Amino acid sequence: MTNIVGPRAVFGVIVPSTNTVVEHDYWGARVPGVAYRAGSMYIPNPVMNDDAGFEALLGQIRASIDTAVRDALTAEPDRMVMGMSAETFWGGVEGNAAFERRLRDRTGLPVTTGASSCRAALQELECRRIAVFSPYQPVADREVGRFFTEAGFDVVAITGLRCPTATDIARVGEERLHELVAELDGPEVDAIVQVGTNLSFVAQADRLEQELGKPVVAINAATLWHALREHGIADQVPGAGRLLRDH
Repeated sequence: MTNIVGPRAVFGVIVPSTNTVVEHDYWGARVPGVAYRAGSMYIPNPVMNDDAGFEALLGQIRASIDTAVRDALTAEPDRMVMGMSAETFWGGVEGNAAFERRLRDRTGLPVTTGASSCRAALQELECRRIAVFSPYQPVADREVGRFFTEAGFDVVAITGLRCPTATDIARVGEERLHELVAELDGPEVDAIVQVGTNLSFVAQADRLEQELGKPVVAINAATLWHALREHGIADQVPGAGRLLRDH
């Protein structure tokens, strides 16, 4: 429900307790009249240094998401936005659809997920051949690749940074991300896609688009774009990539 600081929309944003980047990116976009209320998923053990650790981290997300949603709902938001991405890619296209159905049934609200937002963004940008990077371990990268493949995209390459903990994701610097994009890019790639919402990449993606001459989709920009456009808010946001600026 709208209010004084959010007369156009209030979005409930579900984030892991280890995440410091999503809210920073959303508020930094400065969309007038749109407010955000975060619900936090408690992550007591952020270790994700191998496949087993990553799946254990996912278990913590699944155990705490209902509480995070409950807390966000007390602000009476107009839409739920998933400020975490791995779980939304899990199980491919049908896994994401099932996840969205559960959230809609639980909240009675429209839902924006990272997976659906990236799919919609790539369709809007008319990109088919993509290279993807993440902060994840191989078990999660396989699920990300599965989703995009099932959604009809040609995944030319996918690589993970293998961050040892969930908090370490937010410590990855611009130089490393620039190197990674350079490794993934090539004439056969229509777009670069970044997943993992605790990676700080929105502003850098905007600069890389100008450098590479092709779309570079940062997941936090994609989820904000999807939430705004689905809510009928067409504001153009400078400095956050061509998606939010031109579409």
